[in-house]
Amino acid sequence: MLKMFSTQLSGLFKKIQEQNEFELEDGARLLAQAAVGDGAIYIYGVAEMAAVSVEATEGAEPLAFVKKWNGVEKVTSADRVILFSRFSNDAEAVQLARRLGERGIPFVAVCTVVEDAAENIGELADVVIDLKLSKGLLPTETGNRVGFPTAMAGLFVYYALKFTLEEILEDF
Repeated sequence: MLKMFSTQLSGLFKKIQEQNEFELEDGARLLAQAAVGDGAIYIYGVAEMAAVSVEATEGAEPLAFVKKWNGVEKVTSADRVILFSRFSNDAEAVQLARRLGERGIPFVAVCTVVEDAAENIGELADVVIDLKLSKGLLPTETGNRVGFPTAMAGLFVYYALKFTLEEILEDF
């Protein structure tokens, strides 16, 4: 089962990379605006996606220009935010996206896009990176699916944004 999971996870990472190529570049450009200006980059993760924020601030290689999230009140229009959630219609994520929009704060949303949702952060974000992860990666004998690695997918996107941002800043 572990071998199947590893294969499926590799496929997921490849799909995220290939189907979000332009969005990853656009997201990194948006973040670069804060890095070269007077702003900071904030990362907010809903539920298990908080792992991305911890990695960015406390990991072995923290993201340059990142500050710990202290609430939307501390964020200015010079700053940029990356909002991670499992799905684009997550109530907490939608509420935060609205508040960011009201304050004129550009942000990148990283989530699995849910089509036909009544509320969707994809409609509010400047850039949306779709995790393409709507169900578990492995089928069980009972017909269910298990292995739903949203935090791992979020971390993959975080690193993709980080590496692209660093390349942009090297050219700057």
